[in-house]
Amino acid sequence: MSAERARSTPEGDRGSGAIGAKLDVIHERVGISFREVAQLMNTTPETVSRWRQGRVDPQPNKFKKLATLAWLAEELSEFYEPEAAKLWLFTPQRLLKGATPADRIENDGLDDVLALIKQLQDGAFA
Repeated sequence: MSAERARSTPEGDRGSGAIGAKLDVIHERVGISFREVAQLMNTTPETVSRWRQGRVDPQPNKFKKLATLAWLAEELSEFYEPEAAKLWLFTPQRLLKGATPADRIENDGLDDVLALIKQLQDGAFA
């Protein structure tokens, strides 16, 4: 097994434990699939499934990115319904020089997306 730590926890419809709860927040608030979460996290859907079921913990760098992505999802939910939040996430943004927030997140540009969220909060729209 990789650097992820295995645990045995029963599976369920909702995520198990704190990691599963973060994944559920992302899914519910932004309306993206767990496969899309895996893409944003640069991992496999199977790995995300294991995280959600509580079978393994993410590596520290993935944990930090996941926690930030969940926070971002909560922030977006203040402005958009899930369908609109998903559209925003995958639409090119002028203030990201034509990149999509999803592309920036996937390519370690999460800070750029967080700055864009801050501008939304301050009333400047992309």
